[in-house]
Amino acid sequence: MKTIKSMMDHLIWADGRILDALGESGTKNKDLLKLVRHVAVAERVWLSRLQGKGTAQYALWEEADDLTAIRAMFEENAEQYRVYIEELEESELDKMIDYANQSGVPFRTSVRDILLQVLLHGQYHRGQINRALRIESAEPAQVDYITFARL
Repeated sequence: MKTIKSMMDHLIWADGRILDALGESGTKNKDLLKLVRHVAVAERVWLSRLQGKGTAQYALWEEADDLTAIRAMFEENAEQYRVYIEELEESELDKMIDYANQSGVPFRTSVRDILLQVLLHGQYHRGQINRALRIESAEPAQVDYITFARL
């Protein structure tokens, strides 16, 4: 649990750093904003599945132009994940969760694997966002775990 908690703290920190970098860049790149929104919505989708809730109301790849609304979504996700992780017992990590993906296909995945998916998915897309920021000659965000761990 200690590793998952630490990785979740990193995810929340890294999400904030990416949002700050996007804000400072002043980017109007619709694809970039769509990508960061995708990360926020995906976090919410996976949390809903962990909570036994439906996810049909979430559109993973919707256009976005309001970084403030995306930041609010990340902040709400952070709070809900903190509560979820704090209440989670080590013995629950291998519990299987039944859910349907966004296309309605049924799946069964452990809590542990869902949490790892959330943690790794965000880092993957933060790398894409940083690359796009570099292409736009903007300053990318330092989001490496080791940087976070040294704070």
